[in-house]
Order: sequence, then structure tokens, then C-alpha cells
Amino acid sequence: MKARPPWLRFLLRWLFWLLLAGLALQLFFLLRIASMVWIDPVSTTFQRSEAWRIMQVRDELRWAQQWVPYEAISPHLKRAVIASEDAAFATHFGVDWQALQSAWERNLRRQAVAEARGRNARLVGGSTITQQLAKNLLLSGERTLLRKGQELVLSKMLELLLSKERILEIYLNSVEWGEGIFGAEAAAQHYFRKPAARLSAHEAARLAVLLPAPKRFQRQFWSDFIDRRSATVLARMGDVQLP
Repeated sequence: MKARPPWLRFLLRWLFWLLLAGLALQLFFLLRIASMVWIDPVSTTFQRSEAWRIMQVRDELRWAQQWVPYEAISPHLKRAVIASEDAAFATHFGVDWQALQSAWERNLRRQAVAEARGRNARLVGGSTITQQLAKNLLLSGERTLLRKGQELVLSKMLELLLSKERILEIYLNSVEWGEGIFGAEAAAQHYFRKPAARLSAHEAARLAVLLPAPKRFQRQFWSDFIDRRSATVLARMGDVQLP
């Protein structure tokens, strides 16, 4: 039997170790997510990145976050966030392929219009709440196909190991609602000076509108634009199925 050339042996060995490292990383992610069945995550990858950015820009860390259990978050806010971010949350298994297809088609149309006007298009996403949580919890902010693929895998892990209620609880306690403002309790206190448990339907809808671009929209919180967007969310909230 003819011996393999040295370069091929080196390549196969390199591929073996690369595969092993990839499997080890997936096992780490799996164990980390499994621990969240009982343990509330102290912070997310996105939060740590934001804390570093704020410190670099402002030389001080202005930060607000307080974990509260699922029962201490207003049902209005749960419905508003689902209505705004992921209407099929209760029924999908981590990924809403129809929403992704719709977002892809809308982005193609926006790009065509923007190019015709010589501008940059503002693209929309089709990520579910589970995908957003997977990205913020464990991944970097870079936009590559590899990172997107890992996001899909993590979304499946989250749905497999955690209940829908637990996924929504972690999401609502860790999502950004403005610069240095993380979680429903901090958002409710910052914008309305009340606990998250006491948010009204109108207040909840207003907070939900911030989620696609919280740092940008927080400067317009009392604007007519937010009024119109929150009215749309409020109208959809009655159809939301809570986990």
C-alpha cells in the first residue's frame, strides 16, 4: 500500500484537530445552556462587550440591570415583545423559516430602492426571540455565515433543553433597552419609574418598540414615531399566545 505524502498526513491531522475543537466547542455550549435550566446567567457576551465599549467611550460604566423571575414581569410586556419581535414564538422550534424568507425578500427590495437613490439600505431581520437570545448569550457581534450557522445550532439547543417560558424569561432579563439598560426591570424603572410587574399594556407596547434598535430609539421614546409603532404593537397583542 502506497504511503500518504507528508503534506496529506499534515492536512488530515489538521482537519482532525479542527473537527475535535469544533465538537468540544459545541459540547461547551450544550453544557452552558443545560446549566440555565437551574442557573440564571450572570451576563451575556453582548453585555460584556457593551460594558467594555461604554467604559472606553465614557470613562465610566453607567449600568442598570436587575434579574426578576418570570412571574414578576407583566404579562403585557411578554405579549408586547412577542407581538413585536416574534409572533410565532409559541409554536416554532427556534427558527421561523417563513419570517426569514419574508425578511430576505424585503431586504432585496430595500436594497434595490436604496441603490437607485444612491443610499445605504436599512435592512430588517427575521430572527426569532430564541435566535436573538442565542446570539446575545454566547456569540460575538460579527456577521458571517459561520456565525449565523452557529446561531441556528444554538437556537436548536435552547429549544431542546429549555422551556419556552424559560427562554422568554432569560431573554426579557438580558435584552438591551437602551445604552447600559438591560432587562425588563431596569427598563421599567428607567422609562416609567415602576417595577416590570406593574407595566400597563400601553407602556409595555412602547418598550417593545425599542428592541430592534434600543440605543437609537431611546432618544425618540416620547416621539410621534414611537406612538405610531406602539399602537401597532398594542393592536397585535390580543392575538399573542403566551408560553
